[in-house]
Amino acid sequence: MISVNLDVMLAKRKMSLTELSEKVGITIANLSILKNNKAKAVRFSTLASICKVLECQPGDIIEYKI
Repeated sequence: MISVNLDVMLAKRKMSLTELSEKVGITIANLSILKNNKAKAVRFSTLASICKVLECQPGDIIEYKI
């Protein structure tokens, strides 16, 4: 199972979902879907933008759990 740890990274960076939405240019609704593990897919460009703003690696956000 793929798990999204966006909430963990937001907490580490002391950033709200709203602030991330504004900086990345993605709606709060779409980020919320991603954060709550409801997304079926994510574009690499979206992941890259999130990583740039949060100053992290994709592996910090997305994790494979057995």
